[in-house]
Amino acid sequence: MKNWTLCADDELVSLYLSGENEAFGILLDRYKDKLFAYINFIVRRKDLSDDIFQDTFVKAIVTLRKGGYTCNGRFGAWLTRIAHNLIIDSFRQDRKENLVSSDTCGTDILNNADLCERNAEDDMVDSQTLEDLRGLVNELPDNQREVVFMRYYQDLSFKEIADITGVSINTALGRMRYALINIRKMASDRNISLTGE
Repeated sequence: MKNWTLCADDELVSLYLSGENEAFGILLDRYKDKLFAYINFIVRRKDLSDDIFQDTFVKAIVTLRKGGYTCNGRFGAWLTRIAHNLIIDSFRQDRKENLVSSDTCGTDILNNADLCERNAEDDMVDSQTLEDLRGLVNELPDNQREVVFMRYYQDLSFKEIADITGVSINTALGRMRYALINIRKMASDRNISLTGE
């Protein structure tokens, strides 16, 4: 067996389509953590995240075998797009079944960094600030939360975000803008400092 771990995604796709099943295993290893983190961040239910994660790779395999993927160096974005569509389908199915999710976020603030040097208290404040920020992000509307996650946690460009979510770049930028406005407003309303001061 050759060492294909250094191959580009599109080379691995071609190898897989020519009968080298191990090439798809390398692609799976390459994207599984990032993709699962994305799905779980949006869905926020591990059991459903597991199902959507598996369905994403099943759909990717079926689509590859049918010739539905164009090699363009964007395999990761293509996988994320499949996951995005499956998440939307899942949300639609939940609505049809009248399932309601009532996630509540309680925030507990520890915000008293008086010393100039870093110490355990500073670390606790930073940790609390991150926890508060995560709580605020989780309260954003789904489309805004998704853009924040893709931009800051997956380090995707707004063009990639627009392609994956099926909207224009301006819409993706607008969602980010409104997400930041909403985070600032929620933080202000709750007297949460997002600067760790």
